[in-house]
Amino acid sequence: MDWGDGIFGAQAAAEAYFGTDAACLTSDEAARLAAIQPNPHKWKAAHPGRYVARRAASLRDRSAKVARDNLNFCVR
Repeated sequence: MDWGDGIFGAQAAAEAYFGTDAACLTSDEAARLAAIQPNPHKWKAAHPGRYVARRAASLRDRSAKVARDNLNFCVR
């Protein structure tokens, strides 16, 4: 997946945007990476604008609901 200029894959995106391993991303960082898709050339994960911040918050909330309600079997 394309995450920006020459950045391909979640691991490369985690390193480029947050200077960390993908496995070590915080829930906020992971949500911000997801929020910039499908247009990482327009939206920024490291310094999100209002749209990306709102979208990331929504993704974090949904992810928390999946974990809280033991709905992991629904996510593949």
